Amino acid sequence: MKLRLPQLAIIPLCLSLLACTASAADETPDSVRATFKSKFPQHDITSVQSAPVAGLYEIVVKMKRGAREEYTIVYADAKVEHLLTGDLIDTKTRQSLTEGRLEELNQVKFDFNALPLDKAIKEVRGKGDRKLAVFSDPDCPFCKRLEQDALSKLDNVTIYTFLYPLAQLHPDAPRKAAQIWCSKDRAATWTAVMRNGAKLPAGNANCSTPLAELAALGEKLGVAGTPALFLPNGRMISGAVPVETIEAAFKAK
Repeated sequence: MKLRLPQLAIIPLCLSLLACTASAADETPDSVRATFKSKFPQHDITSVQSAPVAGLYEIVVKMKRGAREEYTIVYADAKVEHLLTGDLIDTKTRQSLTEGRLEELNQVKFDFNALPLDKAIKEVRGKGDRKLAVFSDPDCPFCKRLEQDALSKLDNVTIYTFLYPLAQLHPDAPRKAAQIWCSKDRAATWTAVMRNGAKLPAGNANCSTPLAELAALGEKLGVAGTPALFLPNGRMISGAVPVETIEAAFKAK
């Protein structure tokens, strides 16, 4: 998920402007920062540096995502007369340089073992050596897709599912989450509902649940949507990603 700056008046930067930068020789990252700040004082600038494209500057702006700080990137010419948002693509590698920088800037720093793993639905596959925490909503179609298309294919993994019903999107999700937590076999019930399309078994949801605690935890970690995956190496992945993406994240340092 890429963050935007909806408050800013964005003017597309045409290619001809990229060549009109020779007169900006006296501009520096500090002067660009000052000019940007004078035009957009409401934004908290973290850093300004030359972008990989001549004449452009990368401006990193601090944003709020729940209780967690996140960063987004906007590009500007030396006099901040034009702004550019979106992905800067390296045509040789066909990779998004912007996405790589955002991953670096927004890497979540947390202690995986400090998570309240006893408040999660635990599923062990094979030896279970690899660890994965997932914030998931029982009524979220993307969560079901993740379960069916990706998580079901993982091996040698222990999956900790934190129930994270988004009542504003799915009004009945908190009730279903509580019913799953209060079932006799949480893991089996969760798997049946999310991967096999089974209906929730009859039963009450009068037991004590960790839903309030998990809501606070998700906000602290910046979970604004489901599914959200967390790995011990500090990686956070959002959305119903394919299994290859998860495997690659496990291997990343």
